[in-house]
Amino acid sequence: MPRSLSRGVVALLLSCTLLVTTAACNDDDTQSASSAVTPTSSSSFEQQKLAKTRFVANAGLAAGAAYQWIVKPYRAGKFKKGADGRTFALVKAGLAGAFTYNRLKAAVNNAKGDPLLSKAVAPLSAGIDSLKDLGTKLRKGEAGDADVGAFESVINSVKDAGKSAGAEVVDKVPSASQLSGG
Repeated sequence: MPRSLSRGVVALLLSCTLLVTTAACNDDDTQSASSAVTPTSSSSFEQQKLAKTRFVANAGLAAGAAYQWIVKPYRAGKFKKGADGRTFALVKAGLAGAFTYNRLKAAVNNAKGDPLLSKAVAPLSAGIDSLKDLGTKLRKGEAGDADVGAFESVINSVKDAGKSAGAEVVDKVPSASQLSGG
């Protein structure tokens, strides 16, 4: 019993200390909470911290997923009718396509936080938007040479844009849990 009593006393003292320091910090009763926060004219993209680092991470994951589960299996003939493991390869490619599109969109948003990077990536937004339905095409087995080539072209363009802005993108293969959204 004495141990639980001492714990209660310590908790009470800590609570009182917290209340006293909070009250001491808020001496000015005339200032309201709404007037304490003043919005700035800069956008949220300008305030984004580590924009280049986030861009490199997202673009690297997109490039790694695209190469590992779309380009490489396509070149190996895994998507052709009658190929061993075709269904599983198509499902993985569909997930990778959706994941890659999501990470590329995030990379473009990250690029908006860095002036040089935003100028380099801005022309690529239309190409990235064109990839929106590729994941579904891959899952259904409807993707062809042109679709996979366009996918690879957009990935390489994003990597080149990053390199020109001083943010070199290195392929990073995402884990299965990242790929499935978990």
